[in-house]
Amino acid sequence: MVVKFVFGDAREWRYIVESLATLIDEANFIFTPEGLRLRALDPSRIAMVNLELPSIAFEEYSCDQETKAGISFEDLTKVLKRGRADEKVEFSVEGGRLRVKIIGKASRTFSLPLIDVAGEELPLPKISFTVTAKLLSDTLKDAIGDVELVSDSVRMEAVEECLKVKASSDKGEVEVSFDKESGALIEYDVAEPSSASYSVSYLSDMIKKAKALADIATLQFSTNKPLSLTFELTGGGKLSYFLAPRIEA
Repeated sequence: MVVKFVFGDAREWRYIVESLATLIDEANFIFTPEGLRLRALDPSRIAMVNLELPSIAFEEYSCDQETKAGISFEDLTKVLKRGRADEKVEFSVEGGRLRVKIIGKASRTFSLPLIDVAGEELPLPKISFTVTAKLLSDTLKDAIGDVELVSDSVRMEAVEECLKVKASSDKGEVEVSFDKESGALIEYDVAEPSSASYSVSYLSDMIKKAKALADIATLQFSTNKPLSLTFELTGGGKLSYFLAPRIEA
């Protein structure tokens, strides 16, 4: 057996997989003796997801050599929905199949075929960010939900005093302001005033699942450059999204 690991909370592992599945249909998990990683673009190539989990994030983890496992996230998500928070989940990769065992009062084992996912592993985007804001995941989700009421595009504007999330359309206007005094911003650094526009639907998809994994989100952007949204995971792991800007005329 080349790869085997046990995650102590079946429901939390489901949330991780669902956070990936919001953007991608299939991708390669890459297992190494040091841990697990995944990096993939969505089908439209507008967004990227990057998952890193060190071996210490797992209750048990063994990997003899670097191994790629091509996964259909639709199939895997269906299996993981059968697990609960008080159950463990065990994964093993062997003989061209992914075996998923949900361990609770009974042990249930599912076997899924690995798929061939073409392409080399992507490098991380090299971006210099001028704005870094740490804020509560729920607060950010609410702000994006407010924007969804009036527009499919959100404008991020950062100045020294505050971060603004704005939108306007024929339906109306909305503006949500975050500052450190109110406690909305946990950490906030602005190298220079910056602004950029992004897809509301993509941001909504990223946040709605990942917020269950981390109370705090780190938002980074620069003027008319890709946005980064990162969630720190239990055990030293992280889930990051990158989203291309909308260039407005």
